[in-house]
Amino acid sequence: MHRLFKAGLIGVAVIVVFELFPAVHAAQKGSENKGRYYFRQTCKECHTKGAVGGEITPLNKTMAEWRVYFAKGTHNHGKEPLAKYLPADQLLDASTFLVQHAADSPQPETCGK
Repeated sequence: MHRLFKAGLIGVAVIVVFELFPAVHAAQKGSENKGRYYFRQTCKECHTKGAVGGEITPLNKTMAEWRVYFAKGTHNHGKEPLAKYLPADQLLDASTFLVQHAADSPQPETCGK
């Protein structure tokens, strides 16, 4: 009986966390405009057509895929931390821009050249 109670509490805790996560994420929303700027200034150096990192735009991923990418916090196929390229506040802005303009977003965007 004790195990069943414990399992039930864990289940409730998981549900609460997943229900609150969107509210926490929304509270941490960055600036799309700043994110666009940081993406162009920092990421586009290596992520344009024909460049070392290959072309990357917001359209390369869905909103969910961009969220997962930034949640992992790694770059270059998991070899480097994203923080190597941008500080946390700028990463938040860049992630906001990329998520809000992803392939399945209401306002998909390529980010320009």
